[in-house]
Amino acid sequence: MIGMSDQTCGWIKNLHPRTNIQTISKNQNCDWIIIGAGYTGLSAARKLGNLHPNTKIILVDSQLAGEGASSRNSGYLVDTTLNDGFTSNKNLKVYKKKTDIYNAGIEAVKKFIKEYQANCDWNECGKYFASSQISDQKTLENFSKTLNELNFNHKIVFENDLEKRLGTNFYKVALYTNGGILINPGKLARVMINTLPNNVELLENSHLNKWQKNNGSIECFFKNYKIISKKIIFCTNGFLSSLGLKKNYNFPLTLTASMTRPLTDIEYKDMGEPKEWGVLPVRAMGATVRLTSDKRILIRNTAEINKSFSMDNDILNERKKIHNYGIHKRFPNLPLDIIETTWSGIVCRSRNSSQLFEKIDEDIFVAGCYNGSGIGNGVLFGEQIALKASGKNTKEIGIIENRIKPTWLPPQPFLNLGIKARLFYERFKADSEI
Repeated sequence: MIGMSDQTCGWIKNLHPRTNIQTISKNQNCDWIIIGAGYTGLSAARKLGNLHPNTKIILVDSQLAGEGASSRNSGYLVDTTLNDGFTSNKNLKVYKKKTDIYNAGIEAVKKFIKEYQANCDWNECGKYFASSQISDQKTLENFSKTLNELNFNHKIVFENDLEKRLGTNFYKVALYTNGGILINPGKLARVMINTLPNNVELLENSHLNKWQKNNGSIECFFKNYKIISKKIIFCTNGFLSSLGLKKNYNFPLTLTASMTRPLTDIEYKDMGEPKEWGVLPVRAMGATVRLTSDKRILIRNTAEINKSFSMDNDILNERKKIHNYGIHKRFPNLPLDIIETTWSGIVCRSRNSSQLFEKIDEDIFVAGCYNGSGIGNGVLFGEQIALKASGKNTKEIGIIENRIKPTWLPPQPFLNLGIKARLFYERFKADSEI
């Protein structure tokens, strides 16, 4: 069977279709079951398969493996983040714990790429936290003090220099960090699928309806079949709360993004022929923008509560108009019909931007909630939750468990009311940055 990849996502659309897609077709028993086949689940399955070559491991996903949030993100492997509330010196120790995790995540991805010779358009070109408002210079200067304390190589860049680097005069001030890495997230996920160990059975388009622990075993119920496992690892990230996991500590948000067709030679020359770059917003609800290695522009500038698995086309087309407006503000000389693909994706957030990495009991483990930093964190947490579930201890587990834990969230409907109010406030603040 050939798997029809998602044609709405620019990263996925340009990949070769996969063959031999297996869905659940019988009742099974196994030693381990992993729910969710994104970066976390794929990494956990690879590590478990190598640790326990004589055990039966089943990896299950509701859609095609790697085609959820893993292939739908903007492709930033981050060393630092700005919009997480930890940017002042008074929280320096907390912020250092977070960047220690980011660094361990970068190393985990690097190690995987080296071991499997993965081609994912890796580019250590750094990244920009940028704003069209010169008043945001003060925010960046405060952030610069934090980065100086932690010895991060960076510099503040202003309008004329930014225009040469980015090909747009939209931004007035930015903080450039050398350590950021840009990748093609779809290509990375695809290599992870292709390198799963032989004792891992991958079942796709197989939605988990219910699970329970019964007489020391884990029972997982799908549409027509059941899988019984000795141990389970949940790697569903944005869908953790819907499965009843740590639901008072994480919540999903739906983001949307668009990607243009490749720029023509004339369009690219008119822009000044800049090298590949990535911009993250200084204001939380501003636009994330990239110029990719194949000269496409990616933009992501909406976030909202959306209860469906994916957005319907009418809503997505409305979000596409917002993306088109954002591109035109930055590149007014480009045609208005340049967007080729538009997609939605679900991220998992916590109240204090911390991650989940938990042993629920002897047989149940969970990893996720990456707050928009899922490439490095997903790969790292997947490998390390597999090691933790196997009774191992590592330096990386120590780094993860040294973090500040996620804080409690209010119950519904108060949670959604609070999220909507915060998103409205952040959108208002970032109106100029859309």
